[in-house]
Amino acid sequence: MIDINDICIKVQTQYLEDRFPENEEKYAFAYKITIMNNSEQDVTLLNRYWLITDGNGDNSEVSGKGVVGEQPLIEPGKYYQYTSGAILDTPVGTMQGHYEFKGADNDLFKVPIDVFRLAVSKVLN
Repeated sequence: MIDINDICIKVQTQYLEDRFPENEEKYAFAYKITIMNNSEQDVTLLNRYWLITDGNGDNSEVSGKGVVGEQPLIEPGKYYQYTSGAILDTPVGTMQGHYEFKGADNDLFKVPIDVFRLAVSKVLN
């Protein structure tokens, strides 16, 4: 059985300034996820779940198989990295969620993804 602390998830975010005209109240963000497998067995990412909250407190949920069309197998000591995006109606918001994995022993387990911030940089100044 895998200790969920052996799966490390790092997140980097970026505001995509040129995706929408200034008069359109939409804000696009990219997030790059790195999943490091520090366990001693292969793990396969099966499913994802995201809770996205905008600056008004409005929530949306996203769930589905894998990430960016893949269900990657991550070997011990290796990592998997991908970039995806989110569109908000406000210049700030948050995301959090979890990934569901299957270990080499066929045990299923969830790894939480701590809340992270999406923000237009000029809003924070």
